[in-house]
Amino acid sequence: MLDPVTKDDPERMPPPPPPAEPIFNLPRVVSTLAMLLIAIHLMATYMLSQDGRFELLVTFGFLPLRYLPDAVAQYQLPGGEAARVWTFLTYAFLHGGWGHLFVNVMWMAVFGSAVARRFGTARFLLLSAVCAAAGAGLHLAMHFGEVVPMIGASAAISGQMAAATRFVFQLGGPLGAMRRTDAFAYRVPASGARESLSNPKVAMFLLVWFGINLLFGIISLPIAGEGASIAWEAHIGGFVAGFLLFPLFDPVRLRRT
Repeated sequence: MLDPVTKDDPERMPPPPPPAEPIFNLPRVVSTLAMLLIAIHLMATYMLSQDGRFELLVTFGFLPLRYLPDAVAQYQLPGGEAARVWTFLTYAFLHGGWGHLFVNVMWMAVFGSAVARRFGTARFLLLSAVCAAAGAGLHLAMHFGEVVPMIGASAAISGQMAAATRFVFQLGGPLGAMRRTDAFAYRVPASGARESLSNPKVAMFLLVWFGINLLFGIISLPIAGEGASIAWEAHIGGFVAGFLLFPLFDPVRLRRT
């Protein structure tokens, strides 16, 4: 008869079970940003009155009207002159509805996670902020003086998508030929902008992405059924910034050809 295994006989104890895999294996910065966006939307939707939501939108949304001469004083816009600066970034934390928020969080989880694993927290956040500002800048150039505010993280996430195209399709990258699944997949050397554009996978991705956004501009499709038009110019501004400025943030040495 076999003796029962006891704590006093560690050599005969069964091995511990393997650690459970997390359901969502996202970088901490991505999951934290997602939770922050959801928390802000919950507060704006369920804790503020209609007047409070309007005040939040005008104060922190990107309002092209604000950049007309004397518009802040004439229309008594909340936030004052300083809001001309901070709204280039704060608009990205507001969303028009749950559908709008869900789409942005989903794409950030897919493409933003790849960039965060490669860049680390600080570089990832800085790239996202720069792309958000670039998207707002192009939107302002195309809609100068308009009274409709722009909100949403789409420009920042478009920049993350563009940055991801510079390495995810490379040989050994997470979406490339002979793809890897370990951490090295996110550290493969990136190619230059010209070489990236010659990659058929990158070219097809860009063709589809720009085609969809130009379609949004032509027929003014609503945001995931929310009834608001998509600010496609901001998407393009953020995407172009993420693609072209990628080498400035990339900690991995650029591959030369």
